[in-house]
Order: sequence, then C-alpha cells, then structure tokens
Amino acid sequence: MYSIDNIVTTSTCDKDGNLKLFSAFQMMQDCSEMWIDSEPTVKAFFEKSGMTQLLASRQVEIVRVPKYKERLKTVTTVFEVKPMFGFRNTFIYDAEGNVCYKTWSMGAFVDRTTGRLQRIPQDVLSSVSIEPKKDMTYGERRIIVPKDAEFKVHEPVAVTHNDIDYNGHMNNANYIRIANEYLPEGYKYNNVRVEFKIPARLGQSLVPQTLLTANGTFYVELSLDGKTSTLIEFK
Repeated sequence: MYSIDNIVTTSTCDKDGNLKLFSAFQMMQDCSEMWIDSEPTVKAFFEKSGMTQLLASRQVEIVRVPKYKERLKTVTTVFEVKPMFGFRNTFIYDAEGNVCYKTWSMGAFVDRTTGRLQRIPQDVLSSVSIEPKKDMTYGERRIIVPKDAEFKVHEPVAVTHNDIDYNGHMNNANYIRIANEYLPEGYKYNNVRVEFKIPARLGQSLVPQTLLTANGTFYVELSLDGKTSTLIEFK
C-alpha cells in the first residue's frame, strides 16, 4: 500500500471551486507511480533491469467531487499481479475517510528503452503485497464504441514540453485534460473509463474526435497518424 496526502488548492480546482477531473487523475497517477516505493524488491528489480510500469487502462467511479481547501488522502493497493501486468485500486478519501473517487487500473511492465512488454520473475512477483479487491463496479478494460458511429473531428492538439513526463511521453493525466475540453456544456457524468494504446510524444499532434450517443454516453478518441492513441468514455 502507498498513500499521499493531498489538498484541493487554487490550481487544482475549477471556477466553481470543485476539484478538476484532470487534477484528480494527477493524484491517482502520482500515487499509482509512487506505489513502487512501498515494494523494495520490485523497485530494485526495475532499476537494475531498466523497466518501468505504464498505465494501460483506468476506470473511475466519482462518488463526490471535493471542494476547495478540502484535505484528501489518495491510497493505492495491488489486488493482482501477473508476469507482465499488475492490477491496482486507487481510492481518494476525504478528511472523514469517506470515498470521493473509486478507481481500478491495469498497468503493463515494459522495457523503458524499447517500450516492449517484459516479464517479471516469479520471485519478484511473490514479494508484492496483495490486498483485497476493493468494492466498486469493475467494467471491461477495453472500451467498445458503437458500430458505425460517426465521430466529429476537431482540430489537432500539439504535444508540448509540459505534457511529457519522465517516461518520455505524454503523462496519462494530460489526455484527460484534453478530453475535458470537448465535453458538452452542462454534461454530467459519474463514471470514466480510459484505454491507453499508443503514447504520444513531444512534437506529435493528437486529433480529437467526439461522439455523444443517444443514451448519453460521451466518447473522446485521441488519435495519432490515424491510429487510436487514447480512448475515453464518460457516462
């Protein structure tokens, strides 16, 4: 388990004083990444072998959106590990210990240089602290868009220096920041799924495409050279 104490500050809230979804994703992402500091055997193996963990998907249930100056605690736990993949819960709690955000995610273990999947030895996997799967809705990892759906294509968005993290590509939270710009005015949602496929790098441009279905589900596809980079579903 790994936890980080947070607070909803001026830079993390919107004009109404609510925590931005982008900022909440940053909290989740930071805690998920820092989790490795609670697993010394895994951390040592990663450093020696040149490996890293990349997020493949995340699902978020929004129970309550925190307000300006609220104190929060973000907690990451692992509920399953496989040789090439790990599965985690990351929950954000308020000062009273009530859940604000419930999330689960799948991460891939990859070579930092090549980006290819790499297996972790069984003795390293066996060292990971496994905790019970937390209570939330677990949807499918893959997002299926309605057949024959016609997306609206928007102007490309350039990947800038500020988007890039230490892995050399766009930080996962920044895809959410871009997607939020295309939500319909007044659109309400309490569930978000994200599928990460191809990481965007400095100098590239993401082409946003959006779709609002008859049942109110909103999709944002961010593509690179005609291929899906990231797919986000709001419900």
